[in-house]
Amino acid sequence: MPKLSRSRTAVYLVFLIIMWGVNWPLSKFALEYTPPLLFAGLRTCIAGLLLILVALPRFRELRFRQNWPIYLISSLLNIVLFYGFQTIGLGYVPAGLFSAIVFLQPVLLGIAAWLWLGEGMSGKKLIGLLLGFLGVAAISIGGLAGHIAPEGIFLAIGSAVAWTLGTVYMKKTSGRVDTLWMTAIQITIGGIVLLASGAVVEDWTAIRWEPVFIYDMLFISVFVIALGWLTFFKLIGSGEASKVGSFTFLIPLIAITCSVLFLGEHVTLNLAAGLVLIVLSILLVNGKQRRLAARSSSTAQS
Repeated sequence: MPKLSRSRTAVYLVFLIIMWGVNWPLSKFALEYTPPLLFAGLRTCIAGLLLILVALPRFRELRFRQNWPIYLISSLLNIVLFYGFQTIGLGYVPAGLFSAIVFLQPVLLGIAAWLWLGEGMSGKKLIGLLLGFLGVAAISIGGLAGHIAPEGIFLAIGSAVAWTLGTVYMKKTSGRVDTLWMTAIQITIGGIVLLASGAVVEDWTAIRWEPVFIYDMLFISVFVIALGWLTFFKLIGSGEASKVGSFTFLIPLIAITCSVLFLGEHVTLNLAAGLVLIVLSILLVNGKQRRLAARSSSTAQS
């Protein structure tokens, strides 16, 4: 996949961070109207079907007979396990703690990209990734109040691991599949599995089909899932996975800012401390690469 320009990368990153940040309060609000698994299945099915409609003019790029194992594995990791573990796990532990554990993913992604994708790993980069995770933990520390069950901890770790493996797998196979079809098919397959699971264990009549819920679900389906995952995979396919991962540490910050503005939550010292750690993380993870690139450029010119 060709590299994105710096300006386009910046636009994609800003869009992704904002959309995935507002997803947390929007999803929390939607769960007042619907059971969790049915909601997860509905929003992913809608997103997948929309992407399939967009991808239809490029039908030849689908190559389903050749690529179906890639679609299936990616769907299992990025959608079924990632969303499934989240949906179930939030019933066992507070949301703040759960999100902090899930955002161990950028640290795991940096290590996995070093081991399996051949990306560079320095002490400074590793420290940066760890600082980012500590920043997310500091922001989410309020969620430690409440009942904590071991099952929830394991499901949160499972969600982070599934997302990490799915991202690495997508990066390794990005040259063999069309990004749009990959995103559309994996979201659709995952949505069908989640919806079928919800239909078995939950009650359709429990959904309150009020306009505010429908608007919320459609926004999440289109902007958070369909366009969000497409943007994420474009960034991963065209750049270093660990660099993209470091910016996702900002997502909980956006989520909590939206909660402060729209849900009446309060700014705390933890939020300020977490922001400082996240900014330091991004500078450490990305700063050395810029210096190395500048050094290589000056060497080539001399």
